[in-house]
Order: sequence, then C-alpha cells, then structure tokens
Amino acid sequence: MLSTGDDAVYKELVDSQQDLIVKFSPEGHLLIVNPAYCAAVGKTKEELTGSIFMPVTSERYSDAMASRMTRLFRPPFACTVEQWLPSPQGLRCISWSAKSILDGNGRVSAIVATGRDITRLRQEQRAIRKRHDDLMLVIENGKQMYYSHTPDHVVMYVSPRLCNLLGCHPHTGKRLWTDYLTDNPSNSEGLERTLRAIATGRREPSYRLELAGRDGTRIWVEVDEIPVVRDGKTVAIAGAVIDVTEKKQVDEGIAEAEILLQGSRSGQSGPAATEKSSQGFFQSLFTPSPDDDEEDDVFSSLLTNIR
Repeated sequence: MLSTGDDAVYKELVDSQQDLIVKFSPEGHLLIVNPAYCAAVGKTKEELTGSIFMPVTSERYSDAMASRMTRLFRPPFACTVEQWLPSPQGLRCISWSAKSILDGNGRVSAIVATGRDITRLRQEQRAIRKRHDDLMLVIENGKQMYYSHTPDHVVMYVSPRLCNLLGCHPHTGKRLWTDYLTDNPSNSEGLERTLRAIATGRREPSYRLELAGRDGTRIWVEVDEIPVVRDGKTVAIAGAVIDVTEKKQVDEGIAEAEILLQGSRSGQSGPAATEKSSQGFFQSLFTPSPDDDEEDDVFSSLLTNIR
C-alpha cells in the first residue's frame, strides 16, 4: 500500500507525463486525469472528474470500442483501442493502452489507460492510401492489365480487369497462366520464356498465350514480363497483359485473304486456269479472248490504232 509520501510522488510522476493518463471505474466514470489529458480535451480536472470516459464522435467507432473493451473484464484484462477525440485543435486520434486493476476477489475495481496522439500518423496513412487508390485508378483504366506471381507461378497480384477477363478471383492462390492455359501448342514458347526469365533474371521478348476464359471462351493475350531480382535471385515476375483476341482474329482473316489472293493470281482458283505472273494477271483483263463479242473486237482495234 502506498504511503502519503509515495502517493504524492506517484501523482507528480503521472502529472509530468506527456502521454495522456486516466483512471476510470468499471462503469466508465473518470476517477483520475493528468494535465496532458485535460489539455487534449480542453477541460479542467474538475470538469472531467466523474464524467464518462471515451466519448465517441461516430456510431461506427462506438461499436468497435465496446467490443474491444470487453477484454478488460476477462483475461488478459487488457486491450488497446483508438479514439477520435474532440479537442480545441479539432479531432485527434488517440491510441489507448488500458489495463484493469483487480480487487482481492478477482473483480475489476478500476481501469488505468495511457494514450498517445497518433493523429499525424493516421493522416499520413490516409494520404498514402489515397495516393495508392489514385494511382490504381489510373493504372486500371489504361490499356494494359497487370499481374505478378512467384517463381512457382502462384498469384501475388492480379489486375481486377484481368480477373474479370478470365473470370477468376484475385485471391484464389491459383497459378496464373498454368491454370488458364489452353492446349494450344504455341503456349509452350511462352512458358519457356517465363522459365528462362526466372532462371536468368533477364527480361525476355514479349509473347502471346491462348487462355481459357469464362465459360470456356478462348482469349489471346500479349504478355510482357520483367523478372524482379533480389540479391541475385528472381523473387517474382511482374507482367503486363493486353487482350489481342480481336487483333489476332483480324490478322488471321487478312492472312487467309492473302492466301486466297495469291492463289487467284497464280491461277490456282480453277482447274482450267493457266499460271500467270502478277503482271500477266492484270494484263489479262485487257486481252481479248476468242469468245469476246463484237464490242471487244472494236475495243481491240482501237488499241491497235493507238499503238
């Protein structure tokens, strides 16, 4: 038990602290407050003594505080909680560390809490989150979609748009490409390039993959990957993806049209056609055949006169 002198020393020690210190009853009534707490809330010790501790500024905070403070009445009889406290300088975020004092029967007789102002820290964290959200908004609205995975191909991050394209969830822990690859033989080249990038830590040329999307749809993507190297070892692969399905379909259509055109030019479009060069193909349009009618004969004689 503290003597009168010890009590005075204890009170002087508490009053000299820059941290906020309070003692309150199990019902929440303030019993002791130090000058730092009085200054923080802009009230005198007389005004605060007997008042309810931890007034809340929003309903959403009260539920969280009530839930955490139930730990003060069961082992370990301690908790930490944050409070947005009204003050003369505006709302301040206070991080409280509270511990119960038990009587001889093991019941809570009082609670002592120390608080530290972490307003600046929380404001900086909010600013960082906002910058991150703004950056992600710009990234996610660009042409490219992004992802990263471990050397074992386990997903670390997947762009929401890429998830929507494939019909997957960003936190499934799936192996990004290997779980969505089709049996297209051209996919093997892409896998080889990824494995080389992991093994060497050097960037490989971009490549294309055919993936099975939602409902079994076939999707072609162009992949550009960069190995993330730490201490000489590849720890991750970061990649950018562009959906080139429509472009590939157009390219294939153009290639087919070229084949048909080449066949037409080389006279392979019919069994009776003769082989012609490109020049001969166009000249044949103006060369009369034995089956031409009178108008063709007139046109042929006109050409002769011109020569």
